[in-house]
Amino acid sequence: MTIFSRRRLAVAVAASTALLAASACSGGDDSKGQAASDELTVMAPLFGTAPDPGGELQQAVEKQIGKKLKITWVPNAEYGDKSNVTFASDKIPDVMVVNEKGPSFLKAAEAGAFWDLTGKLDKYPNLKPDNEQRAKNSQTNGKTYGIYRDRPLLRSGIVIRKDWLAKLGLKEPQSVDDLYAIAKAFTERDPDGNGKKDTYGLIIPKWPGNYASASPYDVVETWFGAPNGWGERDGKLVPGFDTPEFLAANEWLRRWVKEGLVNPDFATLDSANWNDPFVQGKGGMIIDVNVRATQLLDLFKEKNPKDFDKVTLVGNLKGPDGEKHSYPFTGYNMVIAISKQHVRTDEQLDQVLQTLDKLESKEGSVLLANGIEGRNFKADGQYAVPINETDPKVKAIQNDVDKAFIQLGTRAGVGIGAYQPRPNDATSRAMRESFDVLMNEDLKTAVFNPALSIVAPTAVSKGQTLDTIIPDARIKYLSGAITEDQLKAQIKRWYDSGGTQIATEVNDLAAKAGG
Repeated sequence: MTIFSRRRLAVAVAASTALLAASACSGGDDSKGQAASDELTVMAPLFGTAPDPGGELQQAVEKQIGKKLKITWVPNAEYGDKSNVTFASDKIPDVMVVNEKGPSFLKAAEAGAFWDLTGKLDKYPNLKPDNEQRAKNSQTNGKTYGIYRDRPLLRSGIVIRKDWLAKLGLKEPQSVDDLYAIAKAFTERDPDGNGKKDTYGLIIPKWPGNYASASPYDVVETWFGAPNGWGERDGKLVPGFDTPEFLAANEWLRRWVKEGLVNPDFATLDSANWNDPFVQGKGGMIIDVNVRATQLLDLFKEKNPKDFDKVTLVGNLKGPDGEKHSYPFTGYNMVIAISKQHVRTDEQLDQVLQTLDKLESKEGSVLLANGIEGRNFKADGQYAVPINETDPKVKAIQNDVDKAFIQLGTRAGVGIGAYQPRPNDATSRAMRESFDVLMNEDLKTAVFNPALSIVAPTAVSKGQTLDTIIPDARIKYLSGAITEDQLKAQIKRWYDSGGTQIATEVNDLAAKAGG
């Protein structure tokens, strides 16, 4: 997470530190606590219909871990607010999915409501970090407050109309110069063959996140050599937007906009409609996560099952300096934290961690990410193939996996300890298998954010004021509404409005955390 707190919880915690500390030790006279309990209480996000506590999947998971589960499933849209209320209560569950850098959680954890797991996970084979970078990214100011939920560490790429490349005799890009040449050709050389100049090279939506939130702009800036969020310059950490490379990248993109190589509604296009111009034949490229390539293949297949191989995916590009600087992701999505209300001693903590270790085993991960083998799926190599799809009871199992239980997995659903859903055709399978090839290649040149684990207090307190300054100024600059000098003035405004203090805090906290 950057200091701009793009994943920060929106609602501030209402309870005082004293109340939180008291909450950590409340819960009645339960002297034996979790160590003697046959039940584990859990809170996790929900993306659909809540599972039946007596359903087949929950029973199978409980058998796997040897404990009953009492799970509070909270609709994802309400999860942030519900979490804030829970942090300030005397009813924090034993195990909880949390945003480990959210101000409310951090305040609760620092007050003693949650276990600091730093150095405590290595003896649990299914909980110990599987990647040093993920482990570092998921820390909060040098401390490990939870077990991170694995996600691909690098997913950035460029989705391109394969049929347009073929029609115009173009090769896949290797550099930013190649990309510009393709965008120019897609705009000016009638790639759809309708005799009109009505196409453009790159599709960009109105981006819902702040600076350093994996937008197409952030990816391009990284290709140009700008830091990813924060980077070291002259021995200090500085925000990536305060670098010559940031300005050079946006000057380059501004030229794209001026020359009509980008969709004219790039500042207002709803991100929910991002795929539409690509499938409709209006735009030929999207810079985004790799899974968009399979989404687009599916859309083309719906239109014409006999002719849908119209998508290709390439990885990160070489910048103007001839070097590749690849844009990575955090490698995880939130963490599973353990509260101290009933889990009070090291012995009790060990009991819970042993239970979670069983949950995140290969067998447990399969249950969480795929379901019950022989009931709702069968294994075929690396893939899970659906079976018994018309059986209502089997549909309930699949719902429980997709909408709920996968949220409890720290290694489930990303090919670690679980099967991947099998694409239905060879073209989609080949596309999916290219993801790992491109990721592993680009990880060699990944530009990680050294301040990702840092939560600067001033960034929290002044975030609403500061978070929009840079992305708003960037859009205005790209659209031609302001000059480069005015863009630089907005960068200075960020510093003058609290950014100077944030930079000091980031450097101080990074030094203390060993960063």
